[in-house]
Amino acid sequence: MEILGVSAILGLTSFGGPIAHLGYFHNEYVRRRKWMDEKNYADLVALCQFLPGPASSQVGIGIGITRAGILGGIAAWVGFTLPSLLAIVCFALLLKGFDIGNTGWIHGLKIVAVAIVAQAIAGMGKKLIVDRNGATIAVLATTLTLAWQTSLSQISAILVAAALGLFLFKPIEIADVPDIHVPMKRSVAGFCLLLFFVLLFALPLIRELTSSSWIAMFDSFYRSGSLVFGGGHVVLPLLEREVVTAGWISREDFLAGYGAAQAVPGPLFTFAAYIGAVMEGWRGAAVATIGIFLPAFLLVAGALPFWSSLRKSPKIQGALRGINAAVVGILLSAFYHPIWTSSILASQDFALACILFVMLVFWNVPPWIVVVLGALGGILISYL
Repeated sequence: MEILGVSAILGLTSFGGPIAHLGYFHNEYVRRRKWMDEKNYADLVALCQFLPGPASSQVGIGIGITRAGILGGIAAWVGFTLPSLLAIVCFALLLKGFDIGNTGWIHGLKIVAVAIVAQAIAGMGKKLIVDRNGATIAVLATTLTLAWQTSLSQISAILVAAALGLFLFKPIEIADVPDIHVPMKRSVAGFCLLLFFVLLFALPLIRELTSSSWIAMFDSFYRSGSLVFGGGHVVLPLLEREVVTAGWISREDFLAGYGAAQAVPGPLFTFAAYIGAVMEGWRGAAVATIGIFLPAFLLVAGALPFWSSLRKSPKIQGALRGINAAVVGILLSAFYHPIWTSSILASQDFALACILFVMLVFWNVPPWIVVVLGALGGILISYL
C-alpha cells in the first residue's frame, strides 16, 4: 500500500513529460525515501531508456519491483497511471457524440503533430544513427513500412534490422556496471520475456485469422507499445496509423485527445485510454491501456535480473543498434504518411510547423504551450 500511495501522489503532481518525471522520481524515491541509491537509479534509468516503451513509467515499475517484486511493480504502475487515465477517459466520454468537425483549431493540432514528431525523429536520429550502416537500416525500414502497410510490416522491419545489426556493427565492449538487487526469480523474469515475444508475434497472426475487433484493438496497442523508443510523443504516429487509418476514430477526435493529454499529469501513454474510450467506452479504455502498457511491464520485469550481463554483450549491442535504427525509419515512414500528407496542405501550414518546431527544439517551450499556440495558429490560418 505504501508503494501505491507514494506513486499515486506522483501521478497527481508529475507534469512536464518523461524527463521531468525522472526528476520527480529521483527526488521522491532516491533522495527523500532512499528506496534506491544513486548508482542503481542511474542504472535503472539506463535500462528503461534502452528498452522500448514509456521510459518514466518503466522506471517507476522497476522501482516498485526492486522494492516488493511483481506486486510492487503493479502497485507503482497503477498509482502513477490512474490519475491521468481517469482524467483523459472522462474527457473522451464528454467529447464522444459531439461532431467537432474540421475546424481551424483541429487543423492547427495536426500541424502541432508534425512539429512534435519531427522533433522526436531529429532527436532520435542524432542519438541512434551514427554511421552509414544505421542510416541504411533506417531507410530500408522506411521503405518496407511505406510499401507494405500491414500489421506485420513493422515487426518484419524490426527482425530484419536486428539480423543486419548482428553483422554490420562492430562489437562494443561495455564497462562493468553495478548490479540491481531484484527480489524475483530469474525463471519468472524469463517467463515475462517469453510472454512479451509470444504476444508480439502471435497477436498479428491471430488478428489476421479472426474477425474479433477486440483482438485487433489489443494487437494494435500492444504492438505500438512494443515499438516505441524515446517517450510518449513518439507513439503518436504509430497510434495514428493504427487507429485513424483503420477508421476506428476520426483524425479530429484523435488530435483533440492528444491536445488534452498534454494538460494532465502522469504518462502520456494514457492517451491510449482516450482512444479506447472514444471507440468502446470504459471497456475500450481498459483494453487499450493494458495493451499499450503491458509490453513495458513485461520488458522491465524480464530484463531487470539480467540487465548487468545483457549490457556487456557485444552481440546484443549490435542487434539493438540495428533495432534502434529501424525504429527511426518506422517513425520516418509514419511521419510522411499519414502525419505530413494530412496536415501540410499549404505554405502557411508549413510555416506554422517550422515555427512550432523551433519553439520545441531551440526555445524548449513546454509541449502543452505549443499545442495551445498551434491550435490558435490553425484558427488564424483558417481566416487567411
